[in-house]
Amino acid sequence: MHEQTILVVEDNPDHLELTLLTLQEQSIRNEIAVAHDGVEALNYLFGEGLHAGRDTTRQPDLVLLDLKLPKLTGLEVLQRMRADPRTAVVPVVVLTSSSEEEDIVAVYRSGANSFVRKPVDFVDFTEKLRQVKTYWLSVNECRPLN
Repeated sequence: MHEQTILVVEDNPDHLELTLLTLQEQSIRNEIAVAHDGVEALNYLFGEGLHAGRDTTRQPDLVLLDLKLPKLTGLEVLQRMRADPRTAVVPVVVLTSSSEEEDIVAVYRSGANSFVRKPVDFVDFTEKLRQVKTYWLSVNECRPLN
């Protein structure tokens, strides 16, 4: 069995640092890949650009995806992921500060597995990420292999 990978797609340096610190504090042993915008996320997933040659048969076991990203929005990344057989079943948790009803509806219509609003409080944020990790990497059944 391969080491589980989490792809964190976040452009805000403070939110990224908070996410990575929280994952470290939760003693997450997973490999963590980071993308800072929508284009970089797709390049990682599809082995293009700076990630040319990456083995795309090994996709992340979980994607933590912000909605408000430069170059391509999180919603556009999600839609492209769902349209490609290599990433169509990769679990995607939208982790965002948005609480707009239209964002929530659009995210679920586009195939997200979960919508989690980022709390402002560090302790609450840590607990939400712990729950996300526990469910998506420990409790949830793994996706079928190719």
